Amino acid sequence: MLFVRRAPAASRKTYIVGSTATGVPFTFIDVKTNTLTGAMVDIMKAIAADAGFQIDLRATAFGALIPSLTTGKIDIISAAMLKTPARAKVVDFSEPVYSYGAGIVVPVRFPRAYKNIEDLRGVAVGVQVGTRFFEQLQAAGVKEIKTYDNLMEMLGDLSVGRIGAAYGDAPIFAYQIAQAKIQSARVAKEFQPPSVEDVCLVVRKGDSELLNRINTSVKRLKTTTIKAILDRWGLR
Repeated sequence: MLFVRRAPAASRKTYIVGSTATGVPFTFIDVKTNTLTGAMVDIMKAIAADAGFQIDLRATAFGALIPSLTTGKIDIISAAMLKTPARAKVVDFSEPVYSYGAGIVVPVRFPRAYKNIEDLRGVAVGVQVGTRFFEQLQAAGVKEIKTYDNLMEMLGDLSVGRIGAAYGDAPIFAYQIAQAKIQSARVAKEFQPPSVEDVCLVVRKGDSELLNRINTSVKRLKTTTIKAILDRWGLR
């Protein structure tokens, strides 16, 4: 069993943490308990215990995470949010806890290879609103883009032919297809994403005190507790 250092309860402050309800296996709602769970939820709990503060988890739509942070509705983002230069202009990112790139899901009846993002030109592509992946599709010259609030809605439209491909978080796609045993779609394993980026915890711009506390715990736990959490959720 892995243990984390805990500060005395009296010294702990409570921070509101925003996480998405549909980002399995990173963050999602456990239907049995109706509570947020997932790898980033477990990582956030471990960091809070180590750093000596308490957290109040709030389910927040992905596209609303940064606006909720900058307006003070939440204090920390713990979700499958990739660090990008554009986001780093308005919020501060912690040390990385995980890294990944985009993935493509297509119907199994389409045998063609999708080796790079430019292969999606001429295809109706679904993407989650507010994500880095929308920008990547635009930069690659993909013209027909349909946005979704979550990846399961996107995969639903893919299964009935409303879109020809789904583009988004590779580990989330792989996990959802495996868990739901979707036979009609496949992850394009031949695909090479345009970039691999870091998943981090996110705080308001200039909140150096909180960021330093989080970073200290990330560095201390990364090769032990955080690694064990990622392994447990199949994120290797």
